[in-house]
Amino acid sequence: MQLTEPVFNYDKFFNWMQELAKTGKTSGDEQTQVLADFTALNRRRMSRLNKTLNLNNELKNALDKISEAQEWVVITEAWCGDSAQCLPMIGKIAAYSEKINLKIVLRFKNPELMEQYLTNGSRSIPKLIALNSKGQELFTWGPRPVPAQELLKNWKKDPAGRNWEAFEMELHTWYSKDKSKTMQQEFIQLLKKYE
Repeated sequence: MQLTEPVFNYDKFFNWMQELAKTGKTSGDEQTQVLADFTALNRRRMSRLNKTLNLNNELKNALDKISEAQEWVVITEAWCGDSAQCLPMIGKIAAYSEKINLKIVLRFKNPELMEQYLTNGSRSIPKLIALNSKGQELFTWGPRPVPAQELLKNWKKDPAGRNWEAFEMELHTWYSKDKSKTMQQEFIQLLKKYE
């Protein structure tokens, strides 16, 4: 898999986001105040999640049973709210398991890769691609846990008078209440196939 620089591990990505937020910038060619504000908000979300998220025992057990090395590539951007909610858990998973090598790349720098991993025809992020040691795809995940994806799908089908801001609040409330439990269960199911 061909990756265009920069390629981050989780800590380097988070530190880079902090620098972007401090300087009022974001990732990508489109530097708007709105996207810069999202980046600053996402930095705060990720900082909180870095401190509060814990892997459950069932997920740790599934990670302990991984039999061969895996490379996880996550396509994202600093302004992405779903990424801010999901990437800290992916980072914790990779930090826990010596078998997982996490690489985080930017969507705007890797358009060909993104085109291979569309979600319902859209370039939704974050998108995780898990590969074995031979570079063969094991599984993909993303851009958000299944119930969150259903919320978005239902809102698009029938917004019921809710604009994007109102829907986004509903989505992030779901993330806050779920506390990454659904995401952990989804990864347990994916990993069980590769014990």
